Amino acid sequence: MSTDQPPPGSDEPRDRDSSDPFAKQPRANGSPYGDHGDHGDHTAGPEPYAGMPPLAHLGRRLIARIIDALLIGIPVGLVVTAIAGGYDPIEGSARSTTVTLVYVLVYFLYEGLMLTRDGQTVGKKAMKIRVAMLENGRPPAGQAGWLRAGVYALPEIVPCCGFLFWLINVLWCTWDRPYRQCLHDKAAKTLVVSAVP
Repeated sequence: MSTDQPPPGSDEPRDRDSSDPFAKQPRANGSPYGDHGDHGDHTAGPEPYAGMPPLAHLGRRLIARIIDALLIGIPVGLVVTAIAGGYDPIEGSARSTTVTLVYVLVYFLYEGLMLTRDGQTVGKKAMKIRVAMLENGRPPAGQAGWLRAGVYALPEIVPCCGFLFWLINVLWCTWDRPYRQCLHDKAAKTLVVSAVP
């Protein structure tokens, strides 16, 4: 018996779109959420609901954050330059502290509003990813969306250690398993998944 196409290799996921450079998902036993198998080891938290889309690739998540940072940072910088005649973010003056505070608060409001509405910021829409509640896959409406936005943005207000927390927070997803959550995801019980069905 012959077939027109050979079956995918054992190490090749069947649902991957080969035209997508970010399509490689961390998989174990065909699942983008790691290997839970029959080992009884569920210490990472609750399983995602059964219909959860694949996890978003870390590259897409990074590009989405860059898009959002520019979308907020450029207008805030232009307004501050027009009002105050410019600023130096490294000098540590009251002016630069005020600019940082304005940027952080605007970013917090932007992300909180966007996430609670449909689980996506402009950057996430562009990268075709979204934030989903771990328990049901829905957008983080209400408190969960605001908590996620707050844990991401607001620590930068704290001098010195705020940036350190922010850095650890955003890097956390590189070693977190099985859901690749940052600390703001863990706080809100969310994860970032593909928005493409």
